[in-house]
Order: sequence, then C-alpha cells, then structure tokens
Amino acid sequence: MLPFHLSSAIPDHILNRIGIKTTLSNSLCFVIKSEDGELLAFARVVSDYATFANLLDVFVLPDNRGLGVGKTLIKAVVEHPKLQGLMRFTLATKDAHGLYQQFGFKAPKFPDANMEIYLPYIYQD
Repeated sequence: MLPFHLSSAIPDHILNRIGIKTTLSNSLCFVIKSEDGELLAFARVVSDYATFANLLDVFVLPDNRGLGVGKTLIKAVVEHPKLQGLMRFTLATKDAHGLYQQFGFKAPKFPDANMEIYLPYIYQD
C-alpha cells in the first residue's frame, strides 16, 4: 500500500514494477494536504526546465472534488518558478479538459505532428 493515494493515478502493477521512489524522484511533485496532513490532491511534472514540461498523474481524492482543490493544484503547477518560459507544456486527460483550459491548455497546435510509443502492457508479467 502506498503512503498516499497515488495508486489512483498509476496502476499498482506499474508501481510494483518500476517503484514509486524512481517515479517521484525524477519528477517535480505537487501535493495538497488538509490541515490535518491528509492527502487531498497530487500531480507531478517531468521537465527539462528549459523548453518543455509534461503534467502527469493528476488526481484529487473523491471527497475533495468540486471544492476548488483541483484548480488550486493546477494553479500551483502552472505558476511554479521552474516551469516558466517553456515552449511547450503538455498533458493528457480523458475527462478534465475544462479544468485545464482555465489555465491556458488547449488541444495541440499540430495534432498530426504528435507521435508516441505506447506500450500499455510493458509492466505486466
């Protein structure tokens, strides 16, 4: 079991294979906690801090959704000093387009130019 609810963003079978320490130590992490220290939300960014950043593994725990926690989290991400002056800031989302659009994210300018290597089963035995 993880010390916080990152498993809602990264499936357990992947975390068990790659290790949470490696994932987080190679990322700029953002955490929102309650006054009692309970996790409310999490996001991480992978970047070269000069030209690009990719926002990943964003989640707000269910009891905290609709309370502005997600907006607070994304505001902290896009305003972080290390993430200023980048040519490209990317993310992938299934259902939160409206949230990210409030912070300037848009569909890719050149969607036909984007490519990826996607190996969804790479971490399965």
